[in-house]
Amino acid sequence: MFAFSSVVYSNPYNNRMDEFIDNLMSKMTLEEKIGQLNLPASGEIITGQAKSSNVAERICKGQVGGLLNLKGVERIRDLQKLAVEESRLGIPLLFGMDVIHGYETIFPIPLGLSCTWNMEAIEQSARIAAIEASADGICWTFSPMVDVCRDARWGRISEGNGEDPYLGSEIARAMVRGYQGDAMKRNDEIMACVKHFALYGGAEAGRDYNSVDMSRQRMFNDYMPPYKAAVEAGAGSMMAAFNDVDGIPATGNKWLMTDLLRKDWGFDGFVVSDYTGITEMVDHGMGDVQDVAALSVNAGVDMDMVSDAFMTTLVRSVEEGKVSEETIDTACRRILEAKYKLGLFEDPYKYCDLKRPAKQIFCDKHRKIARKIAAESFVLLKNEGNILPLQKKGTVAVIGPLANTKANMPGTWSVAAVAENIPTLVEGMRFALGDKVDIITAKGSNLMSDAAYEERATMFGRSLNRDSRTDQQLLNEALEVAAKADVIVAAIGESSEMSGECSSRSELDIPDTQRTLLEALLKTGKPVVLTLFTGRPLVLNWEHKNVPAILNVWFGGSETGSAIADVLFGDVNPSGKLTTTFPQAVGQLPLFYAHKNTGRPLGEGRWFEKFRSNYIDVSNDPLYPFGYGLSYTTFEYGDVILNTKSMSMDGEITATVNIKNAGNYDGYEVVQLYIKDLIASVTRPVKELKGFKKIFIKAGETKTISFKISPEMLKFYNFNIDYVVEVGDFDVMIGPNSRDVKSARFTLR
Repeated sequence: MFAFSSVVYSNPYNNRMDEFIDNLMSKMTLEEKIGQLNLPASGEIITGQAKSSNVAERICKGQVGGLLNLKGVERIRDLQKLAVEESRLGIPLLFGMDVIHGYETIFPIPLGLSCTWNMEAIEQSARIAAIEASADGICWTFSPMVDVCRDARWGRISEGNGEDPYLGSEIARAMVRGYQGDAMKRNDEIMACVKHFALYGGAEAGRDYNSVDMSRQRMFNDYMPPYKAAVEAGAGSMMAAFNDVDGIPATGNKWLMTDLLRKDWGFDGFVVSDYTGITEMVDHGMGDVQDVAALSVNAGVDMDMVSDAFMTTLVRSVEEGKVSEETIDTACRRILEAKYKLGLFEDPYKYCDLKRPAKQIFCDKHRKIARKIAAESFVLLKNEGNILPLQKKGTVAVIGPLANTKANMPGTWSVAAVAENIPTLVEGMRFALGDKVDIITAKGSNLMSDAAYEERATMFGRSLNRDSRTDQQLLNEALEVAAKADVIVAAIGESSEMSGECSSRSELDIPDTQRTLLEALLKTGKPVVLTLFTGRPLVLNWEHKNVPAILNVWFGGSETGSAIADVLFGDVNPSGKLTTTFPQAVGQLPLFYAHKNTGRPLGEGRWFEKFRSNYIDVSNDPLYPFGYGLSYTTFEYGDVILNTKSMSMDGEITATVNIKNAGNYDGYEVVQLYIKDLIASVTRPVKELKGFKKIFIKAGETKTISFKISPEMLKFYNFNIDYVVEVGDFDVMIGPNSRDVKSARFTLR
């Protein structure tokens, strides 16, 4: 055995990484190399039982390269000790976890986080997640998810950054920087894993794991940029997607994993499959387990998550000539390089300081930042008659099935969260408001009606948690509470399980019994504020028409309740802007602002024209456009002024606009720059986001905002998938959202 105290491993950083790994691999058997490619689930391993577990036995035999979703630094240290001291070569393990939007301090779901349009805040959230996860032994996170999604039926839209490739690219860079810090040198910096490569958000019909089929042009212009941005930011690993790409599953797609990712983009990290993604290719029709394992490793996938296909078949495939030993060596080297870059060969216990968790996990400092970022993520969709902000006095009734539930505050993919530590909405509001406001509460309804619950219980083959009282009993109780209040805050929407992985929906309305509750609350005549919990765009036509104030709070994380109080009562002026379009009807999906024109476009401002591209039962317009979000103040935009009307291929143009805060509150505004290519060799979108600035403007103040426009910003992938810029006319549009813009025109010569 080569222990870390051995001369072989002494101070490996005195040698170059290649020399160190060459030396190590020269001592490895084929089976041990394949062992490095194996990422099993950890199972229920607890301190003191590690040595007797099956996983522990495999670690000692050199059959494990890393472990998945094991929580607790003591448990992780125990298993790392087994790898280092009991296996033949003492190679340390990677410990990975789905740290998606926080560890125990939970930030808004990624879709909500993107609505801050604040790259510093987004990077800070990833930095804190890395600090907490690393304090508990984790060195590798399966985040960020950068899949572009334009169909709200897809449940995992909640886990991404919305519909726009430019904004998604900026967020991808920020998240990688936040996780990895200064090249993962410190013990609170961890390796990012960008997912899901590629095109997962384009699943047909919004159904999770479904096929994806699109042109290369759409692929490169609309879906690939965030992945590429993450690679350019130095992401250490990538995760293969479940779907197919051009008819070949991503997990076995050599063009995707080798030609594009490594040769064209220069990615030098490793690729891991998604959970059982390799064996799932059997159901794709790509062969038996041995066939798909060979297909995957030959394509450039280096690590097998959970399926055990590499461990059980690759030796045979090498013997039969289906996989070369050189291919195994390449994959093994990439895993070892990741461990080297993380500093695990120098100190395998780098992330196992037993004193860190008590100081750095779910601490007051992190919770305060989470509260601030949560408030910044909320999007004010409607505020008729300036019902908001509320005054800090009187009695407020917080009513709805999401008013007093801890589990639903963090949202989907909060695997490390400790539910009992997270305040409910009511608890958070009481904490924030103290004795200034009397908060009373009632559940009002279950998340869905009795009939809907029974149907789902039958579908899932088990009973589902719900209140034993009938819908009518809950409603009667809510109305009694509402009668005592000055204002009603309706805590309504999706539960956290209604969005996320494997949570696609064919209808996007607020669940039935909650609508009944909302209707009854409105009939009381009391002012009603809808605090909407959701992991995706919903169809809110009725709510928009009938409810005076709607604040979309997504799932705001650990500090949701206090953050909601901060916004509702005016301590924070809402500044969130949508990063995904809200439809009027499910039948409009997929729906996104950067669509292309047809040869028969609908006239501007028109609802219907015969022989035009439209519906006969709904307009083409969204309910809320991309980039939309109200404030407690009013921002007035002046005309767009260009410093020149013509630009050469080596020049630039400055676009300027004056923005006045014409209201009574100081506030932040997200100023958005869009560009339209009027004539090109291929059809182009009606507008594309090319820049944004989040600025603070005091009440009554006017600020001048400028954007520099260069030919580089005008490039796109043409029919031949060449990245080009073409001469011609361009419209520059600046505004508070993708719909309400002012424009000017220039010519690129």
